[in-house]
Amino acid sequence: MAQGQMAPGIVSGRLSSDELTSNFTDLHPPLAPHEAAVAADRCYFCYDAPCVAACPTEIDIPLFMRHIQAGQPEAAGETILAQNILGGMCARVCPTETLCEEACVREAAEGAPVEIGRLQRYATDSVMAGGAHPFDRAAPTGKTVAVIGAGPAGLACAHRLAMLGHDVVIHESKPKPGGLNEYGIAAYKSTNNFAQAEVDWLMQIGGITIETGSVLGDTISLDGLSTNYDAVFLSIGLAGVNALRAGGVDKDGVRPAVEFISDVRQASDLATLPVGRNVVVIGGGMTAVDAAVKSKLLGAEHVTIAYRRGRDAMGASRYEQDLAASHGVKIMTNVQPVAVHGNGAAAEIELEYTSSEGGQLTGTGEVIRLPADQVLKAIGQTLEGAPEGLKLEGNKIAVAGAGRTSITGVWAGGDCAAGGEDLTVTAVAEGRDAAMDIHVNLTA
Repeated sequence: MAQGQMAPGIVSGRLSSDELTSNFTDLHPPLAPHEAAVAADRCYFCYDAPCVAACPTEIDIPLFMRHIQAGQPEAAGETILAQNILGGMCARVCPTETLCEEACVREAAEGAPVEIGRLQRYATDSVMAGGAHPFDRAAPTGKTVAVIGAGPAGLACAHRLAMLGHDVVIHESKPKPGGLNEYGIAAYKSTNNFAQAEVDWLMQIGGITIETGSVLGDTISLDGLSTNYDAVFLSIGLAGVNALRAGGVDKDGVRPAVEFISDVRQASDLATLPVGRNVVVIGGGMTAVDAAVKSKLLGAEHVTIAYRRGRDAMGASRYEQDLAASHGVKIMTNVQPVAVHGNGAAAEIELEYTSSEGGQLTGTGEVIRLPADQVLKAIGQTLEGAPEGLKLEGNKIAVAGAGRTSITGVWAGGDCAAGGEDLTVTAVAEGRDAAMDIHVNLTA
């Protein structure tokens, strides 16, 4: 029996199982073949395609559009996957509205770009549905590489190295591989256990072993790995969470948004997952939007995103902001948390209005209180557990070229590495490019 949206506190079962199932279906249903052909036909097949330049993995978008137009989705998929081996997940989670689709000539001319993301999903899903892996391994080189972290960067690096004939061991601290694709992506963007299906498909290349429960600084060390392997690639992500500088943040009901998202992703029964009646998410990025929308889909009555700067400064794209609003999420800008109030558990949050002068954010002294039995912190993550001896830059691992760190024989990529955006597609590009650099180094 559903408890209803007005049940006080953080409780499970606010909605019925049928309502939850309906809420967590695909955000964008897959295209049918005829729909895909019509959508691909809108492409101008630009010679100097701006969409390709806007893609961190530099997929040949006009070429894969031609394949779809010609009724060859598998060929289109292979074109995509040759550049981005996690093209299936990227098609689901990439902010295409600020990357390839924003650069599309149709967007500039008509305000309606070619649906590159959905067409990429159509093509890559066609390849994966075929079962066979489209790439072959080169002859074994006898070289071994350790990859630390089975997130997008690590998986992309491992696949490219394996394809080039090297043997790869991925050391992953969590029970499942996938990184943020498995634990941090909104459930309505990646349905039907797609993240694990994609890992299983990727592993068909051969030459890759995944060891879970393998923790850098605990069960393994960088010195030991450097001794036992010919090269090491670090893709350890950002495990720490920035501190929320406000009073009462230790009260029950206050937690990191990434933990909440992970719980939703790993839940076997959404009806057992507790959510507050009044949820406030602190932050302005895609994690904040994902946590807020998920709260609404689970049955929270009131959900508010509170962001300290103006709407144009939010990390979440306008599309993501509109997505949140369409689900009934209220977005408050120019407010910062002062304190969480409640007797042991969160009951209200006090927010102070802010103003920005000369780029400096200051409080105005005017405050507002909102009911909040659950406060989710989405204010960014930090690097934890970086091995000693590695040069850091802005609290991330400093890299040069294609991911070379300050230690010879050690590369890094993904969220843990300095430079680039914290996006799945950027992590894939960095993992792939580091693998090519490692290969050159190992075969010189």
